[in-house]
Amino acid sequence: MNENINFSQTTLLTIFEKFHHQKPVIMKKTLLILLIFISASSIFAQDILQWRGVNRDGIYTEAGLMKKWPDGGPKLLWHFDELGDGHTSAAVTANGVVTTGMIDGKGVVFSFDLQGKLLWKKEYGTEWAESHNGVRSTPLIIGDKMYFMSGYLKLFCLNSLNGQTVWSIDLVKEFGGRNIEWGVTENLLSDGNVLYCAPGGSGASVVALDRTTGKTIWKSKATGEKSAYCSPMLINLSGKKILVTMLETNICGFDAKTGVMLWKFEHINDTNVHPNTPIFINGMLYCTSGYGKGGVMLKLAGDGSSVTEVWRNAQLDPKTGGVVVLNGRIYGTGDRNRRLFCLDWMTGKEIFSLKDLAPANIILNDGLLYIYSESGKVSLVEPKANEFNIISSFPVPFGANPHWAHLVIRDKKLYVRHGTSLMVYDISAR
Repeated sequence: MNENINFSQTTLLTIFEKFHHQKPVIMKKTLLILLIFISASSIFAQDILQWRGVNRDGIYTEAGLMKKWPDGGPKLLWHFDELGDGHTSAAVTANGVVTTGMIDGKGVVFSFDLQGKLLWKKEYGTEWAESHNGVRSTPLIIGDKMYFMSGYLKLFCLNSLNGQTVWSIDLVKEFGGRNIEWGVTENLLSDGNVLYCAPGGSGASVVALDRTTGKTIWKSKATGEKSAYCSPMLINLSGKKILVTMLETNICGFDAKTGVMLWKFEHINDTNVHPNTPIFINGMLYCTSGYGKGGVMLKLAGDGSSVTEVWRNAQLDPKTGGVVVLNGRIYGTGDRNRRLFCLDWMTGKEIFSLKDLAPANIILNDGLLYIYSESGKVSLVEPKANEFNIISSFPVPFGANPHWAHLVIRDKKLYVRHGTSLMVYDISAR
C-alpha cells in the first residue's frame, strides 16, 4: 500500500483511540468520519499508469536526469529476456513493473518488482500470431486493477497485484467487433469509472464500459467503421468531455458522457492504419498517420460541436511512433519521409529536419527528446532553435523482432522493450 495511505490511516486510528471512550452517538459519528477519510485517501492516492504517460502525449516530468549519457549508454540495471513476442511498453507503478508477451500462441502478463524479480505471470488466452506476432495493448493500471485488449478483441480486467481475472468481455460477441489486417491494437483509456474502447462493430464502433463491472454504459454506431489501431484521447472543453479517436477513414469526436457523435473529419491513407494518439492543445487538435498521409490540424468550435481544418502537412507521417509538442513545435519521425522533423504548431510549416534516427518512437522529458529508432538505437536529442543536436546514443543489446515498443520513464529509470526482452536503465544524474 502507498506510504501516504499508511500515514493517513495511522493518524486516523490515533484519533479513534482518543475518542473511543466517548458516548455511542459520538462514537458512531467518529467511525463514519474515519471511514470517509480512509475511502477518500485511497481514491486520491491511486496510481494510474497509461499509454505514453499521464496525459497520453509522450511527455514525462522527471527531474534530476542525466543531460548526457556515458559512452555505451546509461547503466543497465536489469533485463528480462523471456517475454515472448510483443510490442507493448512497460507499465511501471510505485511498487513494480507489468508488461505482456506471447509464448506458444498464448498471451501472458508478467509482473516484476522494481529490481527485476519476476513475481508472477498469468496466461490469459490466445494472442495474435498471424502477422507481426505478439501482444499489442500496453496495460492500463488503476490502483489494484489492470486493463488491456488482446489482438483478438478480448478485453480483460485483472487484479494488478496477483493477475486474477476480475472480468472479461469478448467484444466480437458483445458488440459485433470486427478484426483488422494486423490485429486490433488499442491502448485503453479511462476517465473516473469509465473505460473507453473501439470494438469496430457495425452498430458499435466505439463503446464506454463501467470499468468496475465491465457493463455497458453506452455504445455508438458512429460511422459504422472498424477500428484503426488508434489509442483514443479525452478532451476537456468548456466543461464538456469529448472522446476523440481515429477510425478507418475518419477522425471522430464523441460526447464522452452519452456517446453521441459530435463530428467526423475524413482522414484516409492507403491502409486504414492510424495508430498515433491525437494531441489537443488550446482548442487545436493534431492528428497524423503514416504511409505518406501525414497530419492535419483541426480547430474545435468553442462548444466542441464541430471542427474546421487549419492546415495540413504530409511530410511528418509517423506510422506508429507518435509525436510530442514543446514550445509551439511538433517533433516526430516520418515513415515514408524518413527524417526527424520539427514543425510549427500553428502553421504546420517545417522549421527544420534531420536525415537520421527515423523511423522511431519519441517521448519528451525536461526539454530533451528520447528517441527509440526502429534500427535498434536509443538516442538523447536536444531540439535547438534551428537544428537537432544528437547528444548521446546506445544500441539496444537484447531482444528480438521489431523495435516498436514505446519508451517509458519512471523514477529516474528508462524502460526499453525490444520484443522478447525488457531492459531497465539508470538515467539519474546522481
